[in-house]
Amino acid sequence: MRSAQFAIGDVVRHRLFPFRGVVFDVDPQFANTEEWYQSIPERVRPHKDQPFYHVLAENEQNYYTAYVSEQNLLPDAHNGPVGHPEAAAVFEGFDGARYKVKPEIASKAN
Repeated sequence: MRSAQFAIGDVVRHRLFPFRGVVFDVDPQFANTEEWYQSIPERVRPHKDQPFYHVLAENEQNYYTAYVSEQNLLPDAHNGPVGHPEAAAVFEGFDGARYKVKPEIASKAN
């Protein structure tokens, strides 16, 4: 198992699809349902043996939560903060490079 390239608070964008967001949780390897996995078209289906990220995602029309493999993410902090309304519940703010987790959220994770 390899180390995760991204961490909680990192701003990322999808390599193939037009959305970006902020990471709020990391799974060291695939931890979703087999039904979800099989719903991904085989030609773009990622390998399960890599980190997967829970992302507060946004595109031009919507805000939502995405579950994305590491191979499909790129860093995107240079494009600024995300506008996802749930980001304020988890993070204190964006420092230009990444989001800082609120202390009360961080202490629950430990």
